[in-house]
Amino acid sequence: MIAGFALLGRWQLSRAVEKQAMLDAVSRVLAERAAQPLAAAKDLPTDQPYAWTRGSGRFLEAPALLLDNQRRGDAVGVRVFRVFQPQPGQALLVDLGWLRMDGQRDLPEVSAIRQSLVIEGLLTPPPATGLALGPAYVEAQPDRWLLTRVDLPALSKALKVELAPRVLRLDPEFPLGYARDLDVLPNTLPPERHRGYALQWFGLAAATFAFALFLSLRRPRP
Repeated sequence: MIAGFALLGRWQLSRAVEKQAMLDAVSRVLAERAAQPLAAAKDLPTDQPYAWTRGSGRFLEAPALLLDNQRRGDAVGVRVFRVFQPQPGQALLVDLGWLRMDGQRDLPEVSAIRQSLVIEGLLTPPPATGLALGPAYVEAQPDRWLLTRVDLPALSKALKVELAPRVLRLDPEFPLGYARDLDVLPNTLPPERHRGYALQWFGLAAATFAFALFLSLRRPRP
């Protein structure tokens, strides 16, 4: 039990280090805002998961993709994605922001975007999928699909469009889309929470060790 508690604490610390590294990398990119072309969404190296980008293109005539179970404060809703075709470059998903879903779980209306645009924002890996259970999407309506996770290979096949391995988080100052920010850890634990859980696991390990030591040294009763 001591070893198990200690390993769990160590795992929580490693998660805190990973997430802090993500936040630091994003902070550097946002501080510089050195815009790369949208074509970089396809070619970013694995050790450079984030980049600021800017480019022109248009949104394709494809369904809006609504990622389910997304919180904003105390409210629950969906994150809206659409497929954007840059010129030049490979098509990619653009995160347009968050919309509330009512208690009846009716999908919110999402306006089509038909004009050519120059957009900019933060290139990031797609949202973490967690445990991939069940289908990645449901074709709820012809113009709106409900996603359980952002599975780029499955969506590329279904939409018949090869999607880049990065997602564009649209600049919150851009006059398009819905409520949004550039938080790269939405709906997940920040580093300080992982450190807190690590402290709890190490505390349990220490308490178990102390109890085991007490039982070992206690004299047997006659």
